Amino acid sequence: MIIAFDFDGTLADTYSCIEEAFRRALEKRYRWLPFKGFWAKVLAKIEMYFERPTFGRHKKKSKPPFFLRTKFMETWFEERAKLSKSLDDSPELLKRLKEEGHTVISFSAEDFIDGMKVKRLKAMGIYDLFDDVIVFGRDLMIDEAFKLVREKYGDDVFIWVDDKPWRFIGHGDENTEYVWYYFPPTARFIEKNRERLALIPHLHVIRDLWSLLDVIERVKQERKELSRR
Repeated sequence: MIIAFDFDGTLADTYSCIEEAFRRALEKRYRWLPFKGFWAKVLAKIEMYFERPTFGRHKKKSKPPFFLRTKFMETWFEERAKLSKSLDDSPELLKRLKEEGHTVISFSAEDFIDGMKVKRLKAMGIYDLFDDVIVFGRDLMIDEAFKLVREKYGDDVFIWVDDKPWRFIGHGDENTEYVWYYFPPTARFIEKNRERLALIPHLHVIRDLWSLLDVIERVKQERKELSRR
């Protein structure tokens, strides 16, 4: 199987450190600025605003505004990477999946700064655990990124794991299984729009990454039963 993972909020908790990362970036870039703790809180709220869902969109390539491509934001991402923690011992899960013969892919959105996603994966020590790293949002739309996976790895079952299930809507194919990893900081967005989940076929919900192993076994059994009919 092809197992594709989002990064932020799926393999790593990169949210609880957002405010502290802003504070550290302000310390490094704007030492003269008073009330850095206050401004860090403001910037953290703005960042979470940008995390809100865009259900079923993601149809266009986007170039982030200039203020998100500054040295300050680069420093913030770097500090955020230092503070991020793996979720549910995710590096060990990635190793386990590779040992079982699955194709394991990092499949996530861009970070505004060129090459930053790769830097953050390396900072967490998991970059080399992936067979491929595919980043969508700027140069590739989600559908184009998905097509690239199919071109490279064929039509095997594609298990897509993400804490942001709104990305699933309208994307993938009949051989895609969608796994919503329930991560509270982002789950609150979908809790207000749970009816949208009905738009996602083959949806599985997990609250622990290791439960993915159960999902894989269930999918195998379901596929076997379908092939017998």
